[in-house]
Amino acid sequence: MGPLAGMKIVELAGIGPVPFCSTLLSDMGAQVIRVDRTAPSGLGISGKNPAFDVLGRGRKSISVDLKNPEGVEAVLRLVEQADAIVEGFRPGVAERLGLGPDVCLARNEKIVYGRMTGWGQDGPVSHAAGHDINYIALSGVLYSCGTKDSGPVPPLNLTGDFGGGAMFLAFGVMAALWEAQRSGKGQVVDTSMLEGSAYLMLPIYGMHGSGFWSDERGTNILDTGAPFYGTYETKDGKHVSIGSIEPKFYDELMQKTGMDKMNLPAQMDRETWPDVIETYKGVFKTKTRDEWCEIMEGSDICFAPVLSMTEAPSHPQNVARDSFVEVMGVTQPGPAPKFSRTEAAVQGPPPSLGQDTEVGLSEWGFSKDEISALVANGAVVQTAPYEG
Repeated sequence: MGPLAGMKIVELAGIGPVPFCSTLLSDMGAQVIRVDRTAPSGLGISGKNPAFDVLGRGRKSISVDLKNPEGVEAVLRLVEQADAIVEGFRPGVAERLGLGPDVCLARNEKIVYGRMTGWGQDGPVSHAAGHDINYIALSGVLYSCGTKDSGPVPPLNLTGDFGGGAMFLAFGVMAALWEAQRSGKGQVVDTSMLEGSAYLMLPIYGMHGSGFWSDERGTNILDTGAPFYGTYETKDGKHVSIGSIEPKFYDELMQKTGMDKMNLPAQMDRETWPDVIETYKGVFKTKTRDEWCEIMEGSDICFAPVLSMTEAPSHPQNVARDSFVEVMGVTQPGPAPKFSRTEAAVQGPPPSLGQDTEVGLSEWGFSKDEISALVANGAVVQTAPYEG
């Protein structure tokens, strides 16, 4: 029973940021029902074992034909009971389906309508297709990521889809729900990955404006330009991370590596950074990753070994805090953050597409006869759970 227990969310199925937003809300206790398009029986959202669709955990899936007026009406009945609805279509698609914000707010004036797009609901490129890499390209994020020689390097799809997208959608929905408790009125939350990823760059834009941050990649304090903030290969071909920015942390780094005896230039002498980086490389190559962990882990150097996804769940810090969980045999990050009283938890495994149509509609107030009629009409489809 997490802090959002009792909240009801309708998710119009999509990819990337919308399901991740719904997972955040579900892990916090919200009841999420995912409206999937009709599909062959027993398939997960990717057509494979749904256990690996970890973004789909903790909700029920109903399969609805949104080209059938009775299917649309069934979704609107869900909307009447929901606190929020989230969708990630291109601008205008939800309206064409008959599930746009005007229709939903007419059925439930308190509902919060969360919209997720790449570019925003309007503007000259708002209708164009795109992916994370394109949105963060337009916000200044992509240009700023990479080394001096690499050119722009995409930080996976974390900054646009999830950090600048899903997180901002969840935050926007919760902010609008807070306001709706006072006004009694819902509203539309227009979230774009372009604007969310730009917002994540807020302090970097501040440093850029002050002249402290250069547009030249690999010359700044956080972009591999500084020797004391970066990753280094160790003797065994693995890597460690160093973030010794503050003088007291830097001094400890110097002492524990023995570099305090090398008469290195002043820490913030930027002109010498390229040469000092080469010195660091040589020093860290003298020991294995585990040997450096023995020396540095738990100190104030600001140090951590660079772990693979295979290694990370087993690190003692992650084990101590149950940072990872196993659901249907798949290891994955657990709910975050943690709460002292209303504990967050994964509510269940990812469903097969449409496996919960009948039970999901029943839980939201549809009678057996109504459900049978919808199934008979093809407005909704009950599928069988995946059996691998």
